[in-house]
Amino acid sequence: MGAKAHFSRFLGAHPQRLHFCAHSHHPWPDVSFEAQQQAWLDAADLIDAKWDKVFGEIVPTAQHHLARLLNLPDPGTICFGANTHEFVLRLLSSIEAQPFRVLTTDSEFVSFDRQLRRLEEAGRAEATRVPVEPFSSFVARFTEAAQAGGHHLIYLSHVFFNSGYWIDDLRPIVDAVPSPRSLVVIDGYHAFMAVPIDLGRIAARAFYLGGGYKYAMSGEGAAWMHCPPGQVARPVNTGWLAELAQLSQRHGTALTYPDSGSRFWGATFDPTALYRFNAVMDWARRHQLSVPAIRAHALELQREFLVLLDRLRHPVLSRAALVPPEPLPRGNFLAFRHPQAAHAHAQLQAADVVSDRRGDRLRIGFGIYQDRTDVAELARRIGALH
Repeated sequence: MGAKAHFSRFLGAHPQRLHFCAHSHHPWPDVSFEAQQQAWLDAADLIDAKWDKVFGEIVPTAQHHLARLLNLPDPGTICFGANTHEFVLRLLSSIEAQPFRVLTTDSEFVSFDRQLRRLEEAGRAEATRVPVEPFSSFVARFTEAAQAGGHHLIYLSHVFFNSGYWIDDLRPIVDAVPSPRSLVVIDGYHAFMAVPIDLGRIAARAFYLGGGYKYAMSGEGAAWMHCPPGQVARPVNTGWLAELAQLSQRHGTALTYPDSGSRFWGATFDPTALYRFNAVMDWARRHQLSVPAIRAHALELQREFLVLLDRLRHPVLSRAALVPPEPLPRGNFLAFRHPQAAHAHAQLQAADVVSDRRGDRLRIGFGIYQDRTDVAELARRIGALH
């Protein structure tokens, strides 16, 4: 793919380090360095007037990038925040029922799972968790549960963080929800910029969360949410940016909310991450690094790695330990389930290989900053662990 040279600052910081954690902190392309500097220079030059540029240029550019990548009919349905957790809290604040009923899975990321468990402890929520495994029947089982109705919130991942299992078609689940008053929320953080996403047919019904920290290669602070028009018009957890357009004309005490994604904006934020995000998206487009191209490159490296592992016969990192098992669809990382996952992770760390672990699952991620020589070196270091 030839993209590796564009990550010289990150890769050059520790030349001997092998970073195979692309599903977590992805290295940033060099163009993000200049973008971060530009955010500082704009603040120095414009001071308060920088917000005119942020909301008049930086935010709309980011919205158009996302609308293009997600096949959204209206860029205005996108809002931004520091992290997806703040969006979840605003969505939850719009549910008036106490306790409210949630349909979710047993494999959601800690950010949502911890918050939901605390709400259950407090008696404010009642949750039904559909097991993701067995993977082959998950969509049918979750669709049936959604079809039964009675839920105020349906929340699930597009690509699951602890396995990489990918729901390639979300429509059956979204269409199965019988009540238009039920919130349907998709966590797309491990899907965005890793697998092709087309929200066109569910954009009017489902919220979709993502951000720049992982595969978008833009770092922290560039979280975003697609908000279906007309759904959840008045979140209780609301910030002053939700009425930014009417701020100078505000009269009285009546709270107004726009119909666009702006109704989920929070308060004052650091726009630097959006500068980085736009620079990276512009760079990717210039170099024809489309999501399908990125996906194809990651899959090629996965296949190469698995062939090398077959020869090594490592006890933990083996094809037999994969979850989900082949040939089920997965995202751009491989998850290996084994009781000795923690030991293997520590060994890789000692060998200057960056991977990560979630319980008994060791995760190895692949991205466009890697090539076949990196995969071969990874296999060599794994072989030396015996």
